[in-house]
Amino acid sequence: MLNIHHLELFYYVAKFEGVSAAARNMPYGIQQPAISGQILELEDRLGGPLFQRRPFALTHAGEELYQYIKPFFEGLDGVEEKVRGGATQVVRLAASTIILRDHLPEMLQNLRPKFPKLKVLLREGVQPQIEAWLAGHEVDLAVTVFDGTPPAGVQSEALLELPVVLIVPKSLKIASVEDLLKRDRIDQTLISPPPSETITKNFQDFLAKRGVVWPPGMEVNSLELVKTYAACGFGIGLTVAIPGMPLDKHMRALPIEGVKPITIAVLRHPNLPPVAMALIEEVRKRAKSLIS
Repeated sequence: MLNIHHLELFYYVAKFEGVSAAARNMPYGIQQPAISGQILELEDRLGGPLFQRRPFALTHAGEELYQYIKPFFEGLDGVEEKVRGGATQVVRLAASTIILRDHLPEMLQNLRPKFPKLKVLLREGVQPQIEAWLAGHEVDLAVTVFDGTPPAGVQSEALLELPVVLIVPKSLKIASVEDLLKRDRIDQTLISPPPSETITKNFQDFLAKRGVVWPPGMEVNSLELVKTYAACGFGIGLTVAIPGMPLDKHMRALPIEGVKPITIAVLRHPNLPPVAMALIEEVRKRAKSLIS
């Protein structure tokens, strides 16, 4: 008999078009080499390759097998719901204000038809808080800034990169960031997130390499507050350029050449229920729509 676990792994490889993508989307933790090894065992059992590696493409045998097993694995969500008796399904999410306010409501609306008893527990926070919640298993998944070192046992998937910018009042006669950097020490008030945030660390590292001193004059715990206080005339704001997010009409954004862009990622625990995986898929779609 065929190994059902091998078939499950092949299903995810075929669905997400590659071993790496399958590893990121499995509902439980498994490394890419383990998937590759077990797929090879399946191919040995069946007597030939099931897909072409680069570029990815199913072989005739692979397509036939995928179409055969696809209804079974795609139907598991419905079976679970029936066995659970239609119980409430909970997902615990942490994210920034912008994501929770401007993006999540529509994504949850998209999930309602499939998960009518969905219950969502939301936490609003910044990167250090969110990572602590994940490490303490207080949330299941998060959409946050990612610097390449997730908490132990947490899986990560990069969604998009956002350039770092300064937002300045149009009344200030500053043509570019280079105009500011001509000085060894900048006197204008810098409004920025706390020093522990990746965006602030990246920017201060950039200034240090240029030999420029510009300490924050106002620290706020969200990029939304950076925009608010900059628009109110309290100083120059350090933030990121978010696609589709308009600035106050009295402000303009100055790109900063040389500062490492900020990566936004999904961080999650393995073995999440189908409702959480479905929400992650909605997050992927939203990220793609922002950069397309």
